[in-house]
Amino acid sequence: MATQAAASKEPIKEKTSRVDWAEWLRRTFDFGVFACVRCGGRRRVLADVNEAGGVRAILEHLGLATAGARLAPAHGSLQAAWR
Repeated sequence: MATQAAASKEPIKEKTSRVDWAEWLRRTFDFGVFACVRCGGRRRVLADVNEAGGVRAILEHLGLATAGARLAPAHGSLQAAWR
């Protein structure tokens, strides 16, 4: 009886069908984002940069463009055709 009481207090772990982003990319594009193309080793995530200042600093250090792509204006005649 004591084991049943202890078992009922433990949370039930449900199995989820979640797949992480790296697995989705591998399945969709047949590309392993964590596989090194030079040595075949496994890469790892070092940081998650999501602040604009941090991203800009990294891009400038690498000599890459920091400005976003310019968007072309929508074509008026194509939009009028959908009305």
